[in-house]
Amino acid sequence: MKKVTFSPLGDHAIIIDFGDGTSLEKNHFIHKYRQMIESSPFPGFIEAIPAYTTLTIFYNPTVVGTDFPYKTVKKRLQRFSFPANTSTNYIKKVEIPVCYEEPFALDLKIVSNHTQMPVEEVIKLHCDNIYHVHFLGFSPGFPFLGGMKKKLAIPRKSSPRLKVPRGSVGIAGDQTGVYPLASPGGWQIIGRTPLKLFDVDSAPITLISPGDQVQFIPISTEEFLSLEEEL
Repeated sequence: MKKVTFSPLGDHAIIIDFGDGTSLEKNHFIHKYRQMIESSPFPGFIEAIPAYTTLTIFYNPTVVGTDFPYKTVKKRLQRFSFPANTSTNYIKKVEIPVCYEEPFALDLKIVSNHTQMPVEEVIKLHCDNIYHVHFLGFSPGFPFLGGMKKKLAIPRKSSPRLKVPRGSVGIAGDQTGVYPLASPGGWQIIGRTPLKLFDVDSAPITLISPGDQVQFIPISTEEFLSLEEEL
């Protein structure tokens, strides 16, 4: 692991940078370090936000209670021993039902043509895998999932859609993800889930959390409509 660096983000946060280059091993390391901090929070700690190669710690400078809160928080964070290994227990495994049929699979044929695989094989590869949630971003509750089969990789759309329906499952580059809300987007859409990944009336408000594992389960249009009605 490259030398870890600390830097301030305004007067209420600190960024811990774990070095260039993304990998599942590095992300496991970040989540394990996050779990250590959350299990023994320092005075003024608010939350820890993971990304591919960084962990941002937000804190209340007033509660930290010193003239130099950044330096105080940095020293407290440096007291945590960095994990000796990158093995980590994921928070939970989430199974997401997905309908890969029309009209939900807006770009499935494009992905099939690009990868030179039958539609059925694209669906099978997408569902056979178990994905790691690197972090949530772009829009509330949007999971960036790692571990997709390289055979499924495809560039983003050259012209993004102005509105991608809520629950759409897409591929961009070597990543896959789910749109928790209707929004503009350029990912190649291969299906849709009836589940709500983001709901302000639920607790927690996101179905998926950083560090979780995700697996997609294929369902029919009839099953989709039935689940959508139940939810």
